[in-house]
Amino acid sequence: MTYKNFSLGPNEDGLVTVTWDMPDRSMNVFTEEVLGEIEAMADAFASDESVKGVVLTSGKAGSFTGGADLKMLRGMFDTFEAKRAEDKQAAVAELFQRCGEMGRIWRKLETSGKPYVAAINGTCMGGGFELALACHGRVAADSAKMGLPEVKVGIFPGAGGTQRVPRLTDTQSALQMLLKGETLSAAKAKSMKLIDEVVPADQLVEKAKEMLRAGLKPVKAWDEKGFKLPSGAVYSPAGAQVWPAVASLYRKETADNYPGARAIVKCVYEGLLLPIDQALKVEQRYFAEVLQTTEAAMMIRSLFVSMQALNKGARRPAGVPDRTPQRVGILGAGFMGAGIAYVAAKAGLDVVLIDRDQAAADKGKAHSASLMDGLVKKGRAKPAEAEAVLSRINATPDYAALADADLVIEAVFEDRAVKGEVTRKAAEAMKPDAIFASNTSTLPITSLADAFPEATRFIGIHFFSPVDKMMLTEIILGKETGDEALATALDFVRAIKKTPIVVNDTRGFFANRCVLRYMTEAYDMLVEGVPPAMIENAAKFAGMPVGPLALNDETAVDLSHRIMKATMRDEGEDAIDPRHFQLIDAMVTEDGRLGRKAGKGFYDYPEKPAKKHLWAGLKEKFPQQAPDAVDFAELKQRFLVTMALEAARTMEEGVVTDPREADVGSILGFGYAPYTGGTISYIDGMGVKAFVALCEKLEAKHGERFRPTPLLREMAERGESFYSRFGGEAQAA
Repeated sequence: MTYKNFSLGPNEDGLVTVTWDMPDRSMNVFTEEVLGEIEAMADAFASDESVKGVVLTSGKAGSFTGGADLKMLRGMFDTFEAKRAEDKQAAVAELFQRCGEMGRIWRKLETSGKPYVAAINGTCMGGGFELALACHGRVAADSAKMGLPEVKVGIFPGAGGTQRVPRLTDTQSALQMLLKGETLSAAKAKSMKLIDEVVPADQLVEKAKEMLRAGLKPVKAWDEKGFKLPSGAVYSPAGAQVWPAVASLYRKETADNYPGARAIVKCVYEGLLLPIDQALKVEQRYFAEVLQTTEAAMMIRSLFVSMQALNKGARRPAGVPDRTPQRVGILGAGFMGAGIAYVAAKAGLDVVLIDRDQAAADKGKAHSASLMDGLVKKGRAKPAEAEAVLSRINATPDYAALADADLVIEAVFEDRAVKGEVTRKAAEAMKPDAIFASNTSTLPITSLADAFPEATRFIGIHFFSPVDKMMLTEIILGKETGDEALATALDFVRAIKKTPIVVNDTRGFFANRCVLRYMTEAYDMLVEGVPPAMIENAAKFAGMPVGPLALNDETAVDLSHRIMKATMRDEGEDAIDPRHFQLIDAMVTEDGRLGRKAGKGFYDYPEKPAKKHLWAGLKEKFPQQAPDAVDFAELKQRFLVTMALEAARTMEEGVVTDPREADVGSILGFGYAPYTGGTISYIDGMGVKAFVALCEKLEAKHGERFRPTPLLREMAERGESFYSRFGGEAQAA
């Protein structure tokens, strides 16, 4: 037997090792061809009496599989949409059948009468881990990572994951893993009884064979009479202790916004009441149902298809050779500069970290030492790795050290004069072809470039805080920024494993413009007398990770104060609502409430273990409405609409030119309700016409800030979507 994507080792006393190693791919993925070959192998082994057991492993270093192939998933959606227009019932029937294919093959392998052991050598995600769960034994390398992350892209594990996991581990742990889409270490997976053994990578296949030689049964426990669920039957005293808490866990994790997560709870609950084959049919039914939801379509497009495209350099200028910097200079060793230095050094780049004196530069380097020390203590890095990272950071006040830097990033105080001064000093030391980038969060790049001798080599790279955790970077093009600068910025961002979006120059760029709308809508609600707790809860129930008042505290209330003053200075006093400025000005200048860093802002931050709580004095600033008189559903809408409307404005103005970047940027940059697919997908998901009607309804009640833009009205009349008008549909495909 020969296969394109799999190689079979010799039959050693009845044991065959199958190695999955797709040609011309850096990672194994599931395609229709791969699924066909797995089924053919399962059939062949089942009928071959000389085969007594099979080891499944991967030929890709550090990776078993990354899950489903993009084209296969895209093809299933496209086929369904095309057929639904002709015959919805037939389209749904075909979708149901296709949704069950992977699960059907895994079940065939599981019941073939031959024992299989999955030898998991590295990353094993999604359908790959479901394949491993269908095997009769599982052994993993100690460095392997595995999980079922499908809920994060709007769907759920639909090839047996919701049935096999709660039959192997307790129900509460199973639901927590499935609802969070957790990635498990090999040790954690073993403690949950999801895998059997953990060994060094070089002992993996031999250990798998050992399990087979020891007489591994080719029948799963749930296929044998008398099988008992780890947490007991659903309708039992043990089950009664588990399921009442499930609703709380589900609401906490999802606020009931995610059809995929809701289906997980249903699949587990209903499935555990049934024999495995019927339970798998329940899962298949819900999977086909969830795939038809707007949320699934939008999330898969943004968080899977678009994100992969952006990470692979969708916006990189063609014809420019690789410009990944080997040495990076960073001006400013404060929290942001220190964070950038850390991610660059961790990616293997040499870093020059500059500040006003040696003590300040050393303090910035100490940030990296602290982060690496934390990883070492958690077992996620070795001491030698920590030493290597720190050895790459040269902390100094000497600008001459920038002479060999390929890229210099300015991350000093958000003040035009300060930035101009350090830019001029750096330019004197830099080599002629080096690129200069500003990490400004609000100041226009084109004007900042005036301090640099060559505007074509000047670009914005806006990081989000904390740099080591936030995955987005905003790359801002000034009016004269050249292709080499853009290519360098994108290559750098790729090297440090962040996701880039490219935007054109304007005050606040893309992300901060939307975030400011989020915060100012909260200010409007405060002025209206909406209780602060309702404001925060409405935002979280709308799908935002952090309420706007808490977010304002994190970014600093005095920063909002400075931004307001700068905006009024540059654009006139009418540019800021006077009621908003009065609120923030009083908090900063009279109450000293500067945000979390000061221990008080919109919240009070007592010493641990006490938790933060909303400042009681906030309610005294404005007459309060009775909570029952406030339309909670409308509060949620206002938050989502105001940010989506601002995103639409950025596209109308040409600040953002690709809807994929607005969607991915809004989710990664400020946590815009992921179930919507992002700010633009929120509009497209309901339809531009419906969005315009919603804006008009809010405008009538709350003012012109909700007025639909001319572009939105035009698109509504024409029946267009952003993805069809701006080319995202073709690009995403």
